[in-house]
Amino acid sequence: MKLVFATNNNNKILEVQKLLPFSIEIISLESIGCVEEIPETADTIEGNAIMKANYVTRNYGYNCFADDTGLEVSALNGAPGVDSAHYAGMQRNAEDNMDKLLESLADATNRKAQFKTVIALNLNGMQHLFTGIAKGEITLEKTGNQGFGYDPIFQPDGYKLTFAQLSLQEKGSISHRGKATEQLINFLKTK
Repeated sequence: MKLVFATNNNNKILEVQKLLPFSIEIISLESIGCVEEIPETADTIEGNAIMKANYVTRNYGYNCFADDTGLEVSALNGAPGVDSAHYAGMQRNAEDNMDKLLESLADATNRKAQFKTVIALNLNGMQHLFTGIAKGEITLEKTGNQGFGYDPIFQPDGYKLTFAQLSLQEKGSISHRGKATEQLINFLKTK
């Protein structure tokens, strides 16, 4: 089975491919000729994942999966959420996003937050959703240099380190994306 992963991140593609049985081949957007920017204009994380998967299936005819992730902060009523990538502006700068979030929480006593990843899979005319959540809290300052995005300010429950201080393997075993991907892989192994 061939399955398009609607991402331009080749490292993500290789990572997922290593976890799948040999019978499933992950192919990139580039290899199907999809070089345009896929719209992500939904107002929910689920909506963006569905929008990306449907775009590839509708325009290119492939079985496909796509993901979207957001950081939801309790004290900010779930913000930045679907706007996580461009919380501080359309430039999509992680440092700016973290600075704005830390500033927004400067006086907050409730620093609870969760990362949420949703994967939408379009397979043989059916759509399946897989959701992974990692609960934790926002730290007072940036710590660590692993990972990306908000990792230096997110401390998962049960840990004294931020995601940016954990190895990729440690983070992957407890992360939102890891949990959603594990559900996807377990589902695909039954196909």
